[in-house]
Amino acid sequence: MKEKYASFKGRATRAEYWYFVLFHFLILIGGMIVGAILGATLSGGDGDVAVGVMLFVYGVIVLGLLCPSISVLVRRLHDTGRSGWWYWINLIPYIGAIVILVFTLLESQDCDNEYGPYVRY
Repeated sequence: MKEKYASFKGRATRAEYWYFVLFHFLILIGGMIVGAILGATLSGGDGDVAVGVMLFVYGVIVLGLLCPSISVLVRRLHDTGRSGWWYWINLIPYIGAIVILVFTLLESQDCDNEYGPYVRY
């Protein structure tokens, strides 16, 4: 993630993409736990304040990982031979997310394409 934090060029293998998704999920869950503990500690028993602190921590993490999330998805689309502009199909409720899910589950193109060389791991 450090090398390609905001790189929209190149390709991301299926494993690279799904490991990032797993990392992102674990960081969000950990952030929610830390935010809940911090909120419970700082709130003095007020549940609304505790939830607010948890949501604040969650929001900071989401904003911090927004650019890498988009870039790894664009690189994954490149790996399947599609333009990164396919990202915007996410704006179509339900159907867009299903289409992106299918694209991320597809195998990589096993040849060089316009987005970069094929790398076999």
